[in-house]
Amino acid sequence: MIGSDEEQGRDLSRLVVSRAGRLVATGDAHEPYQVAGPGGEVVEPVSVFLRDLLASGKSEPTLRSYLVDLLRWWRFLGAVGVEWDRASRAEARDFSCWIQLTAKQRLQTSRPRKGRLSSRAAGAPNPVTGKPASGDGYAPSTVAHSGAAPVL
Repeated sequence: MIGSDEEQGRDLSRLVVSRAGRLVATGDAHEPYQVAGPGGEVVEPVSVFLRDLLASGKSEPTLRSYLVDLLRWWRFLGAVGVEWDRASRAEARDFSCWIQLTAKQRLQTSRPRKGRLSSRAAGAPNPVTGKPASGDGYAPSTVAHSGAAPVL
């Protein structure tokens, strides 16, 4: 039915996505990373996906990249009140729209990281990589990469 909530989408301008959970480096070659929930519990659907990626021979940096995206997706689903196994195309669409609207959050990991949200203007070169900064929003490549998370 046209006009339903699913057709219209959510009001993403007011959506608050928690920073609950974190990426944990395990030091185990058979499971180098885990996504942990707010209480430290392993997010099992993400671990299942990680095992599939490991079986296909993906590198550790690739695994980490996908898990960062899946952590972001898991947090989004929590904010909209949808269980991982109940997510639909509507959530995938809204996630894609939300990530384009939101400011970046620093990833919480088990290892301390220096730095914080960039205050450089979009396009200013990163002093370490030389790549142009996307400002406080997610770069188009991150948006595109994260768009794959809901269909993984």
